[in-house]
Amino acid sequence: MTISALLQNLESGSFDPQLTRLGCLSPGDLPAARCRAAEAVTGFQQAFGKDVSAPAELFSAPGRTEICGNHTDHQHGRVLAAAVNLDFLACAAPNTDGVIRFQSHGWPMTEVKLDCLEPVEEEKETTAALVRGMAAQAAAKGFTVSGFDAYALSDVLPGSGLSSSAACEILLGVILNHLFCQDSLDPVTIAQMGQVAENIYFGKPSGLMDQMASSVGGAVAIDFGDPAQPLIHPVQVDLAAQGYALCIIDSGASHADLTAEYASIPSEMRAAAAFFGKEVLHQVPEEQILANLPALRKAAGDRAVLRALHFFSDDHRVEQETAALEEGRFDDFLALVRESGYSSWTMLQNVAVTGAVAEQAVAVALAVTQQLLAGRGACRVHGGGFAGTIQAFVPLDMLETFRSGVEAALHPGCCHVLSIRPVGGAVLQL
Repeated sequence: MTISALLQNLESGSFDPQLTRLGCLSPGDLPAARCRAAEAVTGFQQAFGKDVSAPAELFSAPGRTEICGNHTDHQHGRVLAAAVNLDFLACAAPNTDGVIRFQSHGWPMTEVKLDCLEPVEEEKETTAALVRGMAAQAAAKGFTVSGFDAYALSDVLPGSGLSSSAACEILLGVILNHLFCQDSLDPVTIAQMGQVAENIYFGKPSGLMDQMASSVGGAVAIDFGDPAQPLIHPVQVDLAAQGYALCIIDSGASHADLTAEYASIPSEMRAAAAFFGKEVLHQVPEEQILANLPALRKAAGDRAVLRALHFFSDDHRVEQETAALEEGRFDDFLALVRESGYSSWTMLQNVAVTGAVAEQAVAVALAVTQQLLAGRGACRVHGGGFAGTIQAFVPLDMLETFRSGVEAALHPGCCHVLSIRPVGGAVLQL
């Protein structure tokens, strides 16, 4: 489709069904969604000097929310996660320059030459690393990647705990898949490509949950016992029917420069597993932790032991929360969410940066949320922890009072009411 045709179809409403599904929109939201998509198209045209007759297409990849399984994925455990209605939206087209040019609105343009597809040390923790890593994965699968130009808009804010990096990886994967791989790569494969890009090229030792939730879409329970072939179980979740809203609350502290804190969690969990001659905790019989507690404490340290205990408890909770949702036992689900939050705070210890005293933004956000919920709903640390966001399930009858109370106590605009998006990475096509 040409740039001109894209803009005409957006204006006429031809893309409305897809925009509605991707954004979980009501009819009144559609004009703003059309404008945003048109902004991506015109941004692409201007950034790359394209004529209106030039070809272009629209692509989207969502952020994600972790519902249960806090830091269980990298130990080959289980998670319950969902795509949300915030996304990376991009307009893109192939080129023959051997270069990928990725322009994210408000950021410098990233240019990656495809004559080198090996990790580049100087690119660690940059968008260029993700671009190179995703292109390398497509090339490794036998596809010829000649290059493309893309202009992206994102409302998955960096450091928000909604995994903007995974959304970016899946966006790049969907573009590569459509332009160069004949749409032959399935969502699981694209997610696995994203994890390699993040681990090896970007330099962050994440598990596979973020990429999988973004790529697959909807709410999903995932068992990573075999990471090469994860078991994916779609879960039907209708929060509104239960009388609840999903809120993501920004604590006001950024995820920036916390890679070492995140890395300490898989490192210490693996140290506990290594005591038993295993690589990850999934391979260790749970009962062996307490049976060998004195020697394990001495070998790995107490925090590693506590983090291992958290792994097993949250791994079980994924199964329990999934069953509670599917059986309509929402009060039981909320109780399990509260248990998960308590375990993350006390055993996983990812609510505050090590040694922090004066600044504990996530802990303050949790305390404020608990006070305002007054025994109803549930809240927990969200995602990697240490900074960023918390998650709350808030009764609809107190939503506006809750939101105004949180924003008065923390900062304006910190409380985001989200929906579970039924679609993962997508190409917008008529």
